[in-house]
Amino acid sequence: MAKDVAAIDIMYYVSTPEFIRRWNDAKKDELICRMERSIGGLPQFESIPAMVHRMDEANVERVFVTQTKMWSHRNHWMYMDTKLEEVTQYTKAYQKRFVGLAGYNPFRIQESLREIEVAVKEHGFKGVYVHIYGFDLPLHAPQMYPLYAKCVELDVPVSMQVGHVLEAMPSENARPIHLDRIACDFPTLKMVGAHTGWPWCEELISVAYKWDNVWLGIDAWSPKYLKPEVVHFINSRLGQDRCLWGTNGLPWAANLDALESLELRPEAKRKLLRDNAVALFKL
Repeated sequence: MAKDVAAIDIMYYVSTPEFIRRWNDAKKDELICRMERSIGGLPQFESIPAMVHRMDEANVERVFVTQTKMWSHRNHWMYMDTKLEEVTQYTKAYQKRFVGLAGYNPFRIQESLREIEVAVKEHGFKGVYVHIYGFDLPLHAPQMYPLYAKCVELDVPVSMQVGHVLEAMPSENARPIHLDRIACDFPTLKMVGAHTGWPWCEELISVAYKWDNVWLGIDAWSPKYLKPEVVHFINSRLGQDRCLWGTNGLPWAANLDALESLELRPEAKRKLLRDNAVALFKL
């Protein structure tokens, strides 16, 4: 395990039993995400202290908890609608261990922008997380531009799942190349392309190579399954400063163990696991 580096996980969900129970009930008429099927559902912990204990065992210093807002493409309702207080229960109890990322609903723009401002200014959230797929809008849709302008105003990054999606939603709207157009219009907006962008990883690498304000997240993948191009980028002179580690709920210890098999250069591994997140999110 990468015990020599205290890791920072940039992508996690609310994982209380109450939240997971509500999420499981909401999915009864949906198609279940293949990743969730493979790991037996999103992780849950009986209490926040129990979660912190598990983090300590794996040498994970901080975890980003996302206020995920996920629209059902099949049934047209917000079937994951994480509340602000569901995230602040983590960030208030353990300010040095959890980081909040606010959510965004492009069907409720003004309401979302007000809540993002509260999350950042009053609760110390460090950015925004977007799951675009069910809304059936591309990441560069007009409904998304108010969010990007707000993030520039607040000087916080926006993290967006890019690439395919494992729920019953179309993937095309989150192709990583869309970040290129967004960067043309918002050259100072700090963007994270999360989930590696697979199967369009090269698109995400190309955008991160072109623009200084785009980062690549390897969350939701066990390191042993990363494309060779992604591993090369993590280890490269430019890429080592632009990659971020996360799990999306995959077990921390096993994920970090698998990372060792990549034989990353020590500097590249340290930046991936910790330094880049500290710099980008101003931790």
